[in-house]
Amino acid sequence: MRFLNDLQPQHDLTYDDVFMVPNRSSVTSRLDVDLTSVDGTGTTIPLVVANMTAIAGRRMAETTARRGAITVIPQDIPAEIVRDVIAWQKSRHLVYDTPITLTPSTTVGEALVLLHKRAHGAALVTDGDRPVGIVTETDLTGVDRFTQLEDVMVRDMVSLPDGVDVESAFDTLSHARRRLAPVVTPDGRLVGILTRPGALRAHLYSPATDGTGRLRIAAAVGINGDVAAKAADLLDAGADTLVIDTAHGHQEKMIEALRAVRALDPQVPVVAGNVVSAQGTRDLIEAGADIVKVGVGPGAMCTTRMMTAVGRPQFSAVLECAAAARELGGHVWADGGVRHPRDVALALAAGASNVMIGSWFAGTLESPGDLYTDEAGRQYKESFGMASSRAVRHRTASDTAYERARKAMFEEGISSARMYVDPARPSVEDVIDEIVAGLRSSCTYAGARTLGEFHERATVGIQSTAGFAEGRPLHTSW
Repeated sequence: MRFLNDLQPQHDLTYDDVFMVPNRSSVTSRLDVDLTSVDGTGTTIPLVVANMTAIAGRRMAETTARRGAITVIPQDIPAEIVRDVIAWQKSRHLVYDTPITLTPSTTVGEALVLLHKRAHGAALVTDGDRPVGIVTETDLTGVDRFTQLEDVMVRDMVSLPDGVDVESAFDTLSHARRRLAPVVTPDGRLVGILTRPGALRAHLYSPATDGTGRLRIAAAVGINGDVAAKAADLLDAGADTLVIDTAHGHQEKMIEALRAVRALDPQVPVVAGNVVSAQGTRDLIEAGADIVKVGVGPGAMCTTRMMTAVGRPQFSAVLECAAAARELGGHVWADGGVRHPRDVALALAAGASNVMIGSWFAGTLESPGDLYTDEAGRQYKESFGMASSRAVRHRTASDTAYERARKAMFEEGISSARMYVDPARPSVEDVIDEIVAGLRSSCTYAGARTLGEFHERATVGIQSTAGFAEGRPLHTSW
């Protein structure tokens, strides 16, 4: 990456402070761009779901990995549950979605609670392992809540055979005017569910898979306690990437934790952070990190900069840390501060191998939180920072009352924020589509066919606040 006219910035820059200039390009199609990361994590699109309790769960992990990203399971989740989530992830189909399955005797009220867990808003009614009907919210609207599904379900279903070509599946659903269909074996047993958008995405995206062809997943561990034992447990459970995570990554306890984990000889990438300086990056890589997580304070749920004055504008932090990592053969993830597809492109132009997203994905149907409706009828989910009182309360549940009270004195971060679900893009897949479309276009403007070429060829300029405002679309006339 180079700055326009070789201008050297005199102060640190955020994503809003910069823009990209188009280059002469021979890339004629956005689909000619390969977005595969080269940092060993196996992502086929450069996106990582942040290890936040309100965002990263099994549903998010399955959906994002199927589209080529990877989700990091938070460190606060009990070990036995993490093992269960990893095993569940490894058993998911690479193409078909995992459906909500209900019995014919399930009530309408029970079904309505579960339907929003899937972006397509449908559930399959099964007799044993065979689908016998399908219900959507439309089918259940205005129906008594104690009515059983066998009385309202749609029995006339279109089924797809296991192994069906996704283009044929799309055509079948289109001709039948159906949004989705169960996928079944020749003897009628349920394998999964496929929607029209799902069939289309299966053709456009490549799943992030491990060496045995199963969906990838990452897991996080903190720097306190027996880090080596915790890391060994995650590795034994099958985590494909290990993230050693703390807010202040450039500290001795992180160095010790990295050395302890490296002594295990993990055969997966080790990520450590967070830092915002070249020296912090070098120290973590020399201690054993393959990838360094960059970002202090840019996240939507983070109050660190306002509480402590510590942090750094994210674009400059990524640019400097990525350069330092490359010198040692390592990589960086840009963690936080992305609110538009342009920000993802700029992080990658600055040299990040993957971009970590938190709050942006919190307001999607796949995030673990419950779905609420505000006074105006808008749907939202609650999100919270991982250093907030809410997260600390979960993390210290086994401590004494005194220890919990003492730790509560040092909380940072927002404990409850409403992340509204966009009616036009309710699913994390919809958001991924938006990001990837923008990123592919950015690469064609730069004349790049790979992320490596994108970083090499990107030309970035510095703009005023008015310059940023000029680039924003107007939804009403002036």
